[in-house]
Amino acid sequence: MKNSVLIIGIDGGASKVSAHSIDYNNDSFSLGKTNFTKEYKDLSSFDQNFNPVSLIAQLSQIKNNAIKLTQTEINQANAFYAAFVEVITKVVSALNPVKVIIGIGMPGIKSDDGRGIIAMVNGPRMPDFTSEIEKRLSDSGIVLALPIKKLGSDAYYCGIGEEHAINGAFKNVDNAYYLGGGTGVADALKLHGKLLALDDCKSWFAKTWEFKTENGISMENYCSANGIQKQYKYFAAKHVKLLVTNQVMINEIVDRAANGEKPAIDTLKIVNKNIALLLFERICTIYSGWQNSFAFIDSNRERPKINHKFVGTLLDRIIFGQRLGQTFSNQFSELIIKKPILNHLSKLVKESSVLEERAKSHYIKNGEFNNHITKHSLLREAPALGAGIEAWNNYAKK
Repeated sequence: MKNSVLIIGIDGGASKVSAHSIDYNNDSFSLGKTNFTKEYKDLSSFDQNFNPVSLIAQLSQIKNNAIKLTQTEINQANAFYAAFVEVITKVVSALNPVKVIIGIGMPGIKSDDGRGIIAMVNGPRMPDFTSEIEKRLSDSGIVLALPIKKLGSDAYYCGIGEEHAINGAFKNVDNAYYLGGGTGVADALKLHGKLLALDDCKSWFAKTWEFKTENGISMENYCSANGIQKQYKYFAAKHVKLLVTNQVMINEIVDRAANGEKPAIDTLKIVNKNIALLLFERICTIYSGWQNSFAFIDSNRERPKINHKFVGTLLDRIIFGQRLGQTFSNQFSELIIKKPILNHLSKLVKESSVLEERAKSHYIKNGEFNNHITKHSLLREAPALGAGIEAWNNYAKK
């Protein structure tokens, strides 16, 4: 028996794409049982040695309205398109619906109409993304109930998913910040009981990928799973007795640190410090406005404003999500990651000259950072759920 309307939520990233069926019943959404994932590297058209155009060059081309795709970007984009069409086709074939609606979350800066990607840190630019997906689906016999309205932010969709999932970390809280670490970094924000699209907050709030540390390294290298793996490989290369030829998963890095391995310990030491600095920036920016805590990768980026309508707001919850969140469930993470982060954060809050006593007493309890504020989410599929929910809302409005 055919289903009437199939909602497909898609979590697209720089390394893979996952498509999930979404169940809907009486304004309640949940992940369906049908899902397929495809890693781009498994496609013959994928270039293992692909290097993206530098972010500075990408941003400059956007500013000058002169985007010039390289041939290697065009070729790499074909692998992305093929992977998306494959997972969508498999979900549709498995459920045989009458109508299909699709929501897609992708990293990167979107075109003005929201249907293309005009800047991406870890992948090719794809300004005709949705049009190309729609065309390829049509060629394969899949007709959508309505066009894909726009590509959403995978970070914002994380927020929607965490808001609507049964055990979502944004439920039953008014003020919360979400830091998701996967291939890249996903920031989500809920203030005064409402989810905020960070593109609408850019005048006063910056995304993690925009920051660089005092040594000039992107903050994404300390908060994302891929970035942490790169840091580990760097420290391992300096250790004459350790040869690392493949990426080591974060959980394994935590295990190695627990067993006393120096490169793993050095990796997490610098990661913990920088995550604490990032969280402190979030706390201060929301409560007191921008304090010049970080420099920007794009030197032409307009500096955030100090004044905004949420000044004076205290966070009730700080959430670690995606692979970063899963790492917090590691048996050693409490002592090796969480406690060091909160120790750093506690010191920063106590010594802050911009946080008033009201804020300090909120975040510090019995001399330590309030442990009840932090939470880790195991909802890896939050972006796909969020994408599907927004697709349904667009369909219901038509």
